[in-house]
Order: sequence, then C-alpha cells, then structure tokens
Amino acid sequence: MTQPGPWRGARSVRAVTDLRLVASDLDGTLLRSDATLSARTSSALRSARSAGIRVVVATARPARVLADVLGDDDLVDAAICANGAVRYDPVTGAQEVAHPLPSTLATFVMAEVDRIVPGTFFAVETGTMVLHEPGYAYRPSRDDERHPVMTRAELIAGPLVKLMALLPHRDPAAAWDLLSPSLRSLAACTWSSGNGAAREYPAILEIAAPGVSKAAALAELCTQWSIGSAQVAAFGDARNDLEMLLWAGAGYAVANAAAELLAATPHRAPSNDEDGVAQTLERLLAMAER
Repeated sequence: MTQPGPWRGARSVRAVTDLRLVASDLDGTLLRSDATLSARTSSALRSARSAGIRVVVATARPARVLADVLGDDDLVDAAICANGAVRYDPVTGAQEVAHPLPSTLATFVMAEVDRIVPGTFFAVETGTMVLHEPGYAYRPSRDDERHPVMTRAELIAGPLVKLMALLPHRDPAAAWDLLSPSLRSLAACTWSSGNGAAREYPAILEIAAPGVSKAAALAELCTQWSIGSAQVAAFGDARNDLEMLLWAGAGYAVANAAAELLAATPHRAPSNDEDGVAQTLERLLAMAER
C-alpha cells in the first residue's frame, strides 16, 4: 500500500455527501496537544449540530471526565467511551456499560500476560473509578477517581469495563503480537499511546470484551438513528480509531496521526493543533450550503 500524501483539502471533503453524523476521537484529534478544546473547534461542532448533523465523540476515556473536557456547551449528541464499551448521554449524564468484561476473562487475560510479558502491572476501569495494582504508575490527567488495591481479587471484585496493562517496555504492538495467539479470539485489544501529548506516557494495552470497538459502538448508534455509514465522517489519530475510520463513509486521519492510520486511510485533516477537525467541518458545511 502506498503512503498517502499530505492533507488534500477540497478533494478530501468531497468524500462524503449527505453528511448526517460526525464522529471524532478526543486526544490527539479533537483536542489540542494541551488537552484543550479550541474556540474554533467548539464553534464548528455547534455549527454542525445547528445544521442537523449529529456529533459523537469516541474516546478511550471514561465518561466521568467528559464534562470537564467538553465544558458546559451543548456540543455533542452522544459519547462512546472506554473504546466502545460504554455509551454516555451528555445531556442527562447517564451512562450504559453496554459490553462489560467478564471477571473470569479478566483473570485469564492477566495470567496469560504474566506468562508471556512478565513485569506487567494491571488496572481496571469499573465505569465509576479505576482500581489499580500499586505498581501501575500510569496516571492520565483529569481523572482523580483512582484507587490502589493490594490483590487481584480486589481488582476484579466489581463490574468491569476494561482491563489496562502497563507494559514493561514502550511497544504495545509488539506485546500484542506476542499475546495475540492466545487472546485475540477471546478479547478485544487496542492501545493509544505514542501520539501528541501521549508521547510522555508509558505503553498501555486496553483489553475489553470481544467485539468491543469504537466502530462497533458507532455502528450501533447509527442503526438506532437510521444513519448509514456512507453518511458518516470520522476523525482519529491512533490505533484505536482505525476500524472506526475504515467503517465511516469518510475516515480522516489527522496529520499528526500514527503511521498505521496514515497508511490505511485515504483522507486527511490538518493536525489537532491546527484545529484539523474544525477546518474540515467548516469546508463540509460550506459545501452543503451551495
């Protein structure tokens, strides 16, 4: 596959007609590298919704941090959280764990990771907080609901959204290659470290129930709203966005995206720090008004 060139402006925005839904990743895509939402991006999202286009954010983050990230403005119709395991309504604040991770599967996954990638530490997202082993040092911003536990039994005692594995090195793809023969048919795995502000973070595998992905969750929403994939424009920067960008009628990798996305997706948007989603939406909306 040839490497696509830089963002192609008007040619890229013509990739979707009859636009009815915009879906975007947050970190490294909709948000700037300082994890803020620019005034231009907020304005573009409001304009899209005013034009009757639904706006969905699709993120690895938990629902509880989204109000802090998005502010008080009425910018989105729905949020896909925890890489697709959770659906969040920003209007009511209600969240649904649509695809929980069985504790028996989490136990087996941890045993396999211990066997194949020794030195890994674990945490779990419960939907209301993160529980983690003492050696799990990864701490993203904006989420203070983090609590250490001393045993694996405590780690998986409650409801589980996803399992996070802090790797002893910085190559999640290589780790999953090692783990994949025994786990790929049992669980969904992705990662999002290594782009934008995330470069400072260690490598994390995020493991969920089988079939969980941003793409699957977005497809479920679109079915509910009677929207076809050809009517969707999606934006992302990392491995956990790839299936969503390929599913959408027009999948845009931002210029700062991981090489894997740049190689696999035909459409480009400028980088997150150039308000690339906003720039593309402005062009799409302008074309729709002609």
